[in-house]
Amino acid sequence: MIDVAGTGFTVLDRIYVDVEKVFSEELGGSCGNVLISLAMLSRQVAPVLNLGDDDVGERLTGAFRGAGAITRYIRRHEHTRSPVLAQHLDTNSATHFFAFTCPTTNEPLPRYQPIGHVDVEDARPILESCAVFYTDRVSEAIVDAMETAASKGAIVYFEPSDIKDPSLFQRAVRSASILKYSSERLGGLVQETMLPAHTISIITHGESGLEVISSKHRYWLQAIAAPVLRDTCGAGDMVSVGLIDWLISLGQSRRQSLDAEAIAPGVEAGQRLAAENCAFVGARGLFQHRGAEYARSVLSQSNARPQKIR
Repeated sequence: MIDVAGTGFTVLDRIYVDVEKVFSEELGGSCGNVLISLAMLSRQVAPVLNLGDDDVGERLTGAFRGAGAITRYIRRHEHTRSPVLAQHLDTNSATHFFAFTCPTTNEPLPRYQPIGHVDVEDARPILESCAVFYTDRVSEAIVDAMETAASKGAIVYFEPSDIKDPSLFQRAVRSASILKYSSERLGGLVQETMLPAHTISIITHGESGLEVISSKHRYWLQAIAAPVLRDTCGAGDMVSVGLIDWLISLGQSRRQSLDAEAIAPGVEAGQRLAAENCAFVGARGLFQHRGAEYARSVLSQSNARPQKIR
């Protein structure tokens, strides 16, 4: 079996630190960060992506390959430009923002393109055999992929950043086992009445912590303080990495009967990873500076009990 198949926002991050020139260029985007981090943790990962047949596409594909991911389902298109995103970071305040224009030329940067139905059909063998399917974007084809994975018993982990098409979003939510979103971005748009009984919600509240909600229980997990605070970019992705890694470690029968209380240890493992990652520049700074073995040791620490709200 494939541990994780996934698709969504995967780009080349150009990081500009403290108003300087490019500090580094790394594979980025929530989907990219989550999938490559899990591959570095020695999970069987298969990205399903559309990229250009260009230098950026080769670099992104090579990064996944170097981490041990299966790159068979990354399509490279001759007349497509692979996506690039500018990240501007102020290490003094540990704040950042993203831009879709080049700060040097003011030219628009190439944008992300979702997979199509042909890609879903090509990837059907892994969609029907993966333990977890991850996505942070929706399109008709992506929702088809979610439904295919869910129909074969996969945990569908959905981490949207916006709701552009309410009907398509609702369809995606029906397939989601876990819905993780920011209260700041979607707090007023996602209602508990929209969610199926089987869906577990994780609502993040920045530096305060997060809620984990299922049909019968609601828990609050306070944020874990970062030992050093340089860059919070990727913190939310690390929470997802920790939880998905924990979900993979469960037996199949245990994965089928999850609720808010059951997944709390996995969420807290991700919070620990996120706190450690904030000490480094870049969405995967911890992996790059301390290595995957150290990241694994952070995930393996003991957990405290979450605070039950109801």
